[in-house]
Amino acid sequence: MSTDARTGKGTGAGTSTGNGAALDPASARRRTTALRRRLATQLFFELALPLGSYYGLRAAGAGQWLSMAIGGLLLLPWIGYGIVRQRRVEAMAVFTLVLVVAGALLSLVTGSPRVLMIRDSWLTITIGLWVLGTLFTRRPFMMTASRGIVIAKVGEAGLVAWEARWDREPLFRHHLRLITAVWGGGFLLDAVLRVVLAYTIPVDSFPLVSTLLWLVLLGGLIGFQNWYLTRHGLKL
Repeated sequence: MSTDARTGKGTGAGTSTGNGAALDPASARRRTTALRRRLATQLFFELALPLGSYYGLRAAGAGQWLSMAIGGLLLLPWIGYGIVRQRRVEAMAVFTLVLVVAGALLSLVTGSPRVLMIRDSWLTITIGLWVLGTLFTRRPFMMTASRGIVIAKVGEAGLVAWEARWDREPLFRHHLRLITAVWGGGFLLDAVLRVVLAYTIPVDSFPLVSTLLWLVLLGGLIGFQNWYLTRHGLKL
């Protein structure tokens, strides 16, 4: 699940970074392309691969539990790659790993694939609560999650100028906190809807429906964010 915010002020590539230096348009394009490639890779491993493996295994005659468990276990190499690439162990990566393993073991004991189906709900509700919890810190979720986008648009120097706005502009802080609250609420809504779906629709329908649910919610959150940032002159 990837949620990058496009916050800041400017007009995009070639814009002044705030200290008189403009980011080269070619460099901005390369940064943006690299960011999009990274997001596409993440969507493939976290959404497309588990979904495709489930229905592929079901078509091959595998049971519901085995197909769903293998789809979850396919996330493990991706999580491991993220740890190696970033050269540090992140709490969320460890938490996701624990959920995958614990969900598989618990469903093995109960014999119910629906236990695996609500595994992602625990992840999204935890993310949602964490995002909302950052509202009470000096740097809310959207402030930190936006760094990659800001760097891609205006470079490291532009990031320094953008982050400085937090200290001197109360309205800037208000906007980022409001967007953070919307994202947190979106994650919580996703968690609740997944639990409802897990116990109301056929097991074989759940992987596809839950994936579509997340894509719709993600599209709505990104759409709201882009509209809000554009309306208030914050979009890069």
